[in-house]
Amino acid sequence: MDKTVLVTGAASGIGLASAKLLLEDGCRILAFDPQEDRMRSELPSCEEISFFGGDVSKTEDCGAAVKQTVSEFGGLDALLHWGAAHSTKRWDELDADESNFIMAVNVTGSFLISQAAARHMMENDGGSIVLTTSASMLYGVTGGNGQGGPAYTTSKAAIIGLNRSLARSLAPKVRCNAVSPGIAETNMIAEYTEEQRSAMTMRFPMGRFGEPEEIANAGIFLISDKASFITGEVIHANGGSNFN
Repeated sequence: MDKTVLVTGAASGIGLASAKLLLEDGCRILAFDPQEDRMRSELPSCEEISFFGGDVSKTEDCGAAVKQTVSEFGGLDALLHWGAAHSTKRWDELDADESNFIMAVNVTGSFLISQAAARHMMENDGGSIVLTTSASMLYGVTGGNGQGGPAYTTSKAAIIGLNRSLARSLAPKVRCNAVSPGIAETNMIAEYTEEQRSAMTMRFPMGRFGEPEEIANAGIFLISDKASFITGEVIHANGGSNFN
């Protein structure tokens, strides 16, 4: 797949897995994450990758990341936006500061990086955007012990509306879709106890949590030419847990 892709959240988890898979597939990558040193240590140094340490909740960082992508690689074909902030606080622990921070990164950040990418795409040859929601919004997860609380769950539910709005606004030139991951083997679940892991696994007909690469491949499919007639949709990559 010969594409230039901006990948957020590229220092770890699904974003890191995406960057590695795309490089293997012959793509050019702008890896975007606040943890620039970690990205550089986890990803290879080669002509096909560029690094940007930034914050998606800042308009100037999003614009600069797109500008760097275009300057170094000559264009921007796709955005895979995996970057997010996590909150595990329950309803009676959550305060306005943390709630506002989660919304700024997860909701406003999703809009700002999409806006920056779309401005280039709409003026050029079009492209594809993939956002990230979460299976937590299907269940109304309550938080605690590493699970997403009300701030995180609400922010991920908002991505559904943003995805649909952008898909209508940017069509037919730019496609916009979302991936809804179930529980995956990333740092986000590092606080799960063994008892919790066992209980949560029972919800999965496939009998296990997902691997980062499995979630990443759903997003990579959506930016590929094989998904050329798909926009405004959500792929639930969750091992069937939404119907169990």
